[in-house]
Amino acid sequence: MKTFRCDHCGHPLFFENVRCLQCGSDLAFLPDRLALCAIEPAGQDGSWQRRTARGRQGDAPRYRLCRNNVEHQACNFAVMADDPNGYCASCRETRVLPDLSVAGNVDRWFQIEMAKRRLWYTLARLGLVERTPPNGQSDGPVFEFLADTPGNPVMTGHAHGVITLNVIEADDAERVKRRVELHEPYRTLIGHLRHESGHFYWDRLIDEEGRVDEFRRIFGDESIDYGQALQNHYASGGQPAGWQDRFVSAYATSHPWEDWAETWAHYLHMVDLLETAASYNTRVEVPGAGSDEVDDPFETPEPDFDKLVEHWVPVTLLVNSLNRSLGQGDAYPFALSVPALEKLRFVHDVIHAPRGRAPKADDDGQAMQDREPAVAPST
Repeated sequence: MKTFRCDHCGHPLFFENVRCLQCGSDLAFLPDRLALCAIEPAGQDGSWQRRTARGRQGDAPRYRLCRNNVEHQACNFAVMADDPNGYCASCRETRVLPDLSVAGNVDRWFQIEMAKRRLWYTLARLGLVERTPPNGQSDGPVFEFLADTPGNPVMTGHAHGVITLNVIEADDAERVKRRVELHEPYRTLIGHLRHESGHFYWDRLIDEEGRVDEFRRIFGDESIDYGQALQNHYASGGQPAGWQDRFVSAYATSHPWEDWAETWAHYLHMVDLLETAASYNTRVEVPGAGSDEVDDPFETPEPDFDKLVEHWVPVTLLVNSLNRSLGQGDAYPFALSVPALEKLRFVHDVIHAPRGRAPKADDDGQAMQDREPAVAPST
């Protein structure tokens, strides 16, 4: 995620900010511009406009604050003033919430939505979701954030376009406990959402675009029994010997669908971190080529995958070194093998390829999900 600057005073801003600490301007993220901007009231109807639009007549876009901002102070996205949907492009993707009257659930929901907005931003910059869906519609996956109830444990997963997340994952202690138990060093909220979005986009970019044969040549045959494959993975301890030689994670070995989802999430990690590095004008030592400024992966019309990797390695070494200086573990505890890089290249090529290669395939395959989704909402 890049850093922003207040377009009224130039002060540095972060993605989640709602007020500029220097000039006091109200802030909102404007999805149509993919930018965090200073805003001001635009009239008696409760609409807002950019402060830089002051004095312009008629042509300045007007916005409303997301309903989750107005009612819960839980979102800093805006909505186009003529949009019939009161929720922003990210919040409208959420279909089910946990019971917000239960202690802790409001904060859990807030943390999850914050991570989801970051996912939405990356998907929007990659052209995978519409910035301003027409007629109040939603684009992208549907989300259900659920809490365990007696006899109904919630399992995080994806099925038929719906991503389910157990809100307990927003509790740091619980998430770390599961991270250790399941040997998943990158078990984070944003990591979960990126992974599950990979399942959603397998349907859209692989199945519906007629790339299944290409996928199988690189990841293997996804038609093997999914449930049995996961049972075998966990029964064997979840850490197969030599997984680092071909996969981005141990969990990726469990099934070709999981290999794709883990690789997809890893690619989103890459472009997000490199965008951050570029926004700080980071220069890195590229072996054999001297010092080189990190490119923003979203600003290049046709980003070169080899160039991304060339920057990725020294940037992650820098991040890990900074963490160690603060007494923390490595932020990026991975080493990418050549086969894993080729899988990442495939994800990169699929994302940047033209859409509409093939008609939508018949929906006769088994549903994809990490574990069984929740059977009932918590509200």
